Amino acid sequence: MTVAYYRYNSLRLVPSMPLVSRKGVLAIAAVIDVAIHARGRPVSAKALAARHRLPPRHLEPVLQALVRGGILRGTRGPHGGYEIAREHKRITAEDILRAAGSAEEAGDSPMPVSALVTDVVRPALIEAERVFAAALGRITIEDMAKRAEALK
Repeated sequence: MTVAYYRYNSLRLVPSMPLVSRKGVLAIAAVIDVAIHARGRPVSAKALAARHRLPPRHLEPVLQALVRGGILRGTRGPHGGYEIAREHKRITAEDILRAAGSAEEAGDSPMPVSALVTDVVRPALIEAERVFAAALGRITIEDMAKRAEALK
């Protein structure tokens, strides 16, 4: 799955740098999917993967990271699957991205160590991430699930 990001620039669409990784987008979509489909019983990883047209092996590490992060609750067995672990209004996009980040960090290459990275690049990105995280903290799963329900 390729995610394209665009911004408006003088009445035309221009490719933009993604602020959320592919796995982050997938994690948010998975949590919203579980929120609107659980209805008293767990949502299977197989059903979730089918709805997003993905092989289950691509989704499983993200789902496990969300369980470890306390976003989802996993149930094993033939009638198992995933449910939301707490109230929808208490889960934000920021929470999901933090939890999903653990799935990404395992395969990441180490950060270069230099004065430029340490003294210039990282502080600038940390500030940008702080502002972005604050915005994500205002977006709840409850809000996004309502929008998703309206699409039906």
